[in-house]
Amino acid sequence: MTSDQTSRTGVVIVGSVTADVTTFSQRLPARGETILGDQFTLLLGGKGANQAVSAGLAGARTSFVGCVGDDLFHDLIVDGLSAAGVDLTHLRTVPGPTGIAHIRVDASAQNDIVMVPLANAQLSPEQIDAALEALAPTTSVLLTQLETPASLTLHITSRARAHGMTVVLDPAPAAPLDAEVWRNIDIVTPNETEASLLSGIEVTDAASAERAGQWFLAQGVGSAVITMAEKGSCVVTAEGTTFIDPIPVSPVDTTAAGDAYAGYLGAALAEGWTLAEATRLASAAGAIAVTRQGASPSLPRRDEVDALLAQNPR
Repeated sequence: MTSDQTSRTGVVIVGSVTADVTTFSQRLPARGETILGDQFTLLLGGKGANQAVSAGLAGARTSFVGCVGDDLFHDLIVDGLSAAGVDLTHLRTVPGPTGIAHIRVDASAQNDIVMVPLANAQLSPEQIDAALEALAPTTSVLLTQLETPASLTLHITSRARAHGMTVVLDPAPAAPLDAEVWRNIDIVTPNETEASLLSGIEVTDAASAERAGQWFLAQGVGSAVITMAEKGSCVVTAEGTTFIDPIPVSPVDTTAAGDAYAGYLGAALAEGWTLAEATRLASAAGAIAVTRQGASPSLPRRDEVDALLAQNPR
């Protein structure tokens, strides 16, 4: 590495933060039906916050840019991020309620989620500009998602690109993007559902994942990583396609598995790993996350991820 690369080992996440209200039941209710559940949790969540916690647990110098309300959930958010070593200099407290996610999980570990942005809607271009300007000398990777205001996605990615950061977009929840946004993205990481919605190519196997990945490259994205849960990951670059085998586990709750993946991917890239190697580390993190309940509590420590990789050599 050059001296500049050596000093720029940080990861910055610009994204959402929520208080996650999660219920667990044997099955999800049908429309209009009430059922009895088995368990309830109230925890730190939000795709942005989860990815920040994941990157912090991976060992990266991690900063978070977002907004939290001044309500009773404020301390839940701050304490959860701080416990993972995340720098909160650029987390802004705004008047009003913190974002909320209502998550329902069934016995097969499948879930559905309603996310209400609330404080997240107050993220501003000025806040983003000040944070990226301050972090640029020490930060090489930016992670962002689509739970922040849609009008800011182009601004976030273009400013990060201007500062020479590697821009990683987790396009969730999937939504159409301005064509210019794609040209700012170095790595896009959709799961098969998101890849299908965005590309128009139904992703069901390795071959269709590769075609979807090539669609993203045609839009101007540098590389595409299509995650397919128990089918593994498909890494599509201009040089070719690599398939990353899954690590077999018994799922309990898939909530935040993609965030575990994203945070570890960003941390590994900031360490200087190749995309293929970083993807394997990220896959191990995601595999551990699905074996645990909840969002932020499911995110693994680096020693756990390294141990799982050692137990599952290629």
